[in-house]
Amino acid sequence: MCYYNGQRVSRDEFIRLMDLEKAVMNYDFLDQEIHEGFNYGNIAVLCPTEDKCNFDIVQMEWGFIPSYTKNREDVKKMRFGYKDGNGKWYQAYTTLNAKGEELLMKDENTGREKMFRKAALERRCLILSSEFYEWRHIYRLNKRTNQPLKTADKYPYHIGLKNKNYFFIAAIWQNWTDKDTGETVDTVALVTTEANPLMRQIHNSKNRMPTMLPDELAWEWMMQDLSEERITELATYQINTSEMEAYTIAKDFKTTGTPTKAFVYSEVPELTYEV
Repeated sequence: MCYYNGQRVSRDEFIRLMDLEKAVMNYDFLDQEIHEGFNYGNIAVLCPTEDKCNFDIVQMEWGFIPSYTKNREDVKKMRFGYKDGNGKWYQAYTTLNAKGEELLMKDENTGREKMFRKAALERRCLILSSEFYEWRHIYRLNKRTNQPLKTADKYPYHIGLKNKNYFFIAAIWQNWTDKDTGETVDTVALVTTEANPLMRQIHNSKNRMPTMLPDELAWEWMMQDLSEERITELATYQINTSEMEAYTIAKDFKTTGTPTKAFVYSEVPELTYEV
């Protein structure tokens, strides 16, 4: 889930957010309505300075690359799957997202740290977002049997916060080096948590949502030295439904150039904003 994200921040908002006098022209990458995760492109990330007294807005490649991954060919295999020499297919492994409940896990048998643990302990950051998109699955009834069809109809939703033009999503980052070419790149994974009551209605196939942090918790996540217990608490934080807003958009929103425009489907039940 959470593979489609928006980053649209006005120049005034950006300057206020940074509280720094930096040349806005250097940050034109913030004016993008849709980042499609499976393109593995760059995304805007708030990263603390070394002394953790401030932060910079930087671009990172969306899709965490573990340090043990040798080269870009191995990255491609991980992200898209591949066949070995005997024709056996190996499924792709997606690292766009990291489950908040599993960030600090160790292998039960060997005690070895799993992929995201070190980054969650040492390299926490924030993804700056203006909106994100998810699909609601609705199963029509078979006219003959009155039973749900096996294949669901999918309806896209635009999701954001009420009266806020941007918000923060917990994330972790990893600097990766291609051992063949020497290429070095910062990569990032978005942290997810269990869906709140609103997102359970929308993302009803997986019941997940991005870990959206209010300002105070966002600063704590990024800047403070935290215990493992506190890291997990923040990584699994659920924002209140009452702070969110969501509405259906056209199914072809990715190509129309109007991804924020509402589109009403008569067959889709209205959302209930439980508190």
